[in-house]
Amino acid sequence: MARKARTPKPPRPGQGPAPRVQAPKTRSGPSRTAQRPGGERNRRHLLAGSALVVVVVVAIVLGVVLSQGSSKAKPALSGPIDWAGMPGLQNGPPPWGANGATLADRLPALGLSQLTGEQLAFHIHQHLDLYVNGRHVGVPAHIGFAANGSFLTEIHTHDPTGIIHVESARHLDYVLGQFFGEWGVRLTASCVGRYCGQLSWWVNGRKQVGNPAELVLKPHQEIVIAAGAAPKKIPSSYDFPPGY
Repeated sequence: MARKARTPKPPRPGQGPAPRVQAPKTRSGPSRTAQRPGGERNRRHLLAGSALVVVVVVAIVLGVVLSQGSSKAKPALSGPIDWAGMPGLQNGPPPWGANGATLADRLPALGLSQLTGEQLAFHIHQHLDLYVNGRHVGVPAHIGFAANGSFLTEIHTHDPTGIIHVESARHLDYVLGQFFGEWGVRLTASCVGRYCGQLSWWVNGRKQVGNPAELVLKPHQEIVIAAGAAPKKIPSSYDFPPGY
């Protein structure tokens, strides 16, 4: 009789074949530490943006420096005007003419030139209202022009409106005394022509102190000068024509 096959005992804990340990799976693509797509491009954009900011800041600073430098124009007159030695002064009462016959004799003391034509590289305008003892004095046409028409200066009038034209090849600080000097009318802190004593003056409606002859001419100034009694109403502005 054949023996019955014995069923093998189950393995005791800790016995039997060792379990198979599966090797860790590896990624076939880039590792986690690799840079994500587009990272290099973003970094380039960031660097380019930073460089642009630096360029803009430098440009702004340079522009401010240049603008400040350009605003400091050189004076057109090296010193005070010598009225005592000025030839061709008008010593009578107003009205005062353009006085172009002796203009050339006064220009060396005024720092102005004999020009054959208008120079428009620097071109600005002012308006002058002049009063003597409360009465308005007209500012004639062609101040700053030679009587024979052979030349004109950097500061002149074209008509009797009182508009002053500053037309120069260079941006210089021209002063009101130069205009009165070529007109042949003395202007000091206390005198207009032969009228001395009480003198008042305003710019754009604001009362001023000091010598009006030293006033630097700037765009669209409304200049009022009164020798003796001042007018009841002081103009504070002038309606310049279009393009002035």
